[in-house]
Amino acid sequence: MNTKPQKKFDIAVIGGGVIGSAVAYFLLKEDPQLSVCVIEPDPTYEYASALRSSGGCRVQFTGEENIAMSLFSIDFIKNFESTMSTDKHPAHVDWVEGGYLFIVPPEHASQLEKNAEFQRAQGATVDLLSPSELKDRFPAMYIDDLGAGAHTPHDGWCDPNGLLWGFRRKAADLGATYVAARVVSAEVTHAKAVSVQLDNGETVQADAFVNATGAWSGDVAKLFGMDLPVSPVRRFEHYFTPGTKVGHLPYVKDLSRLAFRSEGQGYSGGLVDGSATRGYNFDVDHDYFENVVWPAVAHRFPAFEAAKCHRTWSGLYEVNELDGNAVIGAWNSRLPNLYTVAGFSGHGMMHAPAAGRAIAELILKGRFETLDLARLGYERVENNQPYPELGIL
Repeated sequence: MNTKPQKKFDIAVIGGGVIGSAVAYFLLKEDPQLSVCVIEPDPTYEYASALRSSGGCRVQFTGEENIAMSLFSIDFIKNFESTMSTDKHPAHVDWVEGGYLFIVPPEHASQLEKNAEFQRAQGATVDLLSPSELKDRFPAMYIDDLGAGAHTPHDGWCDPNGLLWGFRRKAADLGATYVAARVVSAEVTHAKAVSVQLDNGETVQADAFVNATGAWSGDVAKLFGMDLPVSPVRRFEHYFTPGTKVGHLPYVKDLSRLAFRSEGQGYSGGLVDGSATRGYNFDVDHDYFENVVWPAVAHRFPAFEAAKCHRTWSGLYEVNELDGNAVIGAWNSRLPNLYTVAGFSGHGMMHAPAAGRAIAELILKGRFETLDLARLGYERVENNQPYPELGIL
C-alpha cells in the first residue's frame, strides 16, 4: 500500500531557477486557471548557474532562433521592472546597455562580416569596425593582430539575481506552487510521463512535465529514460582591476572564449575552458586568473599587465555536448508530455524570457506560436544532427 502523499497538478516544472520560473510565469500569464508546480531543491539558489554568471545579453549569434530569442529577451529584460513587479516586491534587474564587442583576427574577419550582415537582416543593430576604428573607440586596446570587430550597442547585462527572483515572485504571485524538494525518480508508461517522486516522500502527478534543471538536466532526463547530452562544466568568473586606466568597456569576447566587461570601478569576466572535466565541481582554482585569464587580458589591453584579481568564483555551464545549443521541445517519439528546456551552454539567463514563453506556447497551444524554435527540438539529438553556432560562442 502506497502511503506517500500525492499531489496532482496540470503542469510540473522541474527546476525553479531562472528558466523554470520563466516557464511557470508564462504558463500562468497565458492561463491563470492552470495549476502549476515548480520543484526546486534549493530555495536559496546557492549553486544556481544564473546567479554565478555575469548577466550578459547579446544578439551576436548565427542561428536565427538564438538571435530572435535575444531580441525578445533583451526587450523583456529592459522592461522587466515595470512589468514584473508585484504588490509586495519590486523587480529590479539593473539593466546596463553597455554593448557587446566581438573581436577576431584577420583570417576570421570575413566570417564576422557575414555574421553581422545576417544579424542585421534579423533586426539587430551591428556596427562593423576596422582595427583602426577599434583603436579610436577603445584606445587602450592592442589591435595589431586583429582583423575586425563587431559592436552591438543595444546589448548589455543585468543583475541575474534580480531576474531570477523577479520571475519566481511573479510566478508565485500568479499562483505557482513552489515545492522545496528534489526529484529522485519518475513513473512513466509506454506513452507518457505520469508522476515524479521527491526526496521528501511526496509524489507529484501532472499532465505535463518540464525539465528545466540546467546543469542537472542530463541526470533528470535519465530518470524518465531519456538520453539528453547535457553535462555540467565548471567555469570561473573574476573581478579585477587594471594597473592604469582603461575606461569603460563593452562585453569584449574573442575566439579563445575570453569574455569580460566593465563592472563598477573594475572589470568582470573570465575565459572558459571548454575541455574542462565534466562534473558538479564548484571548487575555486585561485591560480586560474593568473595562469589563464591574466595573460589573455593583458595581451589585449596592456594596462592589465599590472592587473589585480580581487575575487574569483565558480559556476556551472550546462553544456549541450551535441552542438552547444539549447534543447527546447517535447520528446515526441516517446513521452510527448515531457518537455525539455535546457542545454543553453552559457546562454540560459539571457534567453530565459524567450525560452519560457516558447515552452508555455508549446504546452498550451501544441506549437510554437511567436518564435519557431522547431530546429532546437529534441529530434536533432535523436537523429544526431548538430545545429551549432558558427564563430564565437
